[in-house]
Amino acid sequence: MHLSQRPMRIALIRHGESEANLDKSIFERVPDHAIPLTEHGWEQSAAAGKRLRALFENEPVRVYVSPYKRALQTLDALGLDDLIGQTREEPRLREQDWANFQDTEDIEAQKALRDDFGHFFYRFTTGESGADVYDRVSTFLETMHRDFDTPDSPRNVLLVSHGLTMRLFCMRWFHWSVRFFETLRNPDNAETRVLLRQPDYRYKLDRPFEQWTEYEPTQRERSAWL
Repeated sequence: MHLSQRPMRIALIRHGESEANLDKSIFERVPDHAIPLTEHGWEQSAAAGKRLRALFENEPVRVYVSPYKRALQTLDALGLDDLIGQTREEPRLREQDWANFQDTEDIEAQKALRDDFGHFFYRFTTGESGADVYDRVSTFLETMHRDFDTPDSPRNVLLVSHGLTMRLFCMRWFHWSVRFFETLRNPDNAETRVLLRQPDYRYKLDRPFEQWTEYEPTQRERSAWL
């Protein structure tokens, strides 16, 4: 692949507010993948779509979207259909698997264990660890880079996904340490991070993720953002 074929922008967006963001008990009766956006989530996503349209300069976009209902609805609400040349439903961008129908009390107890054990390595009893998500995001990157090599590769790429998945995508892309990852907060609902191509064809984030614990990023880790 000639480096000039790399997209100018790779935008990542977390889904808008979902019913689960308001009521955790919904996991007891609705499959995680079937949880929809709230009305506010639709509004958040529509507003984000206007900002993305300006970022993309009304140029074509290739989309990869998590198959979860809240991610698909977020994509619909963005209102970018006229720019989107190709959309690929991508299961590897799904939310971290925590359980099937969840026992709220048990999940809360496991979250406390995860805080002590570490978010990257802790594996939920019937689900995944952050490391598992990291591995599947790594295989997705291989696919995405092959797509960059196609003659019709667009200047803009959009990933519609989930908070943890976004952080792990960036961790994998920029080769961040586990220690640094453990300090990072999820973006808010319908919040974006954008990888911008630089003159040397490398990418930098438009802004860093917020941190929830104290840790001074290394010089190499800080070099990932503008």
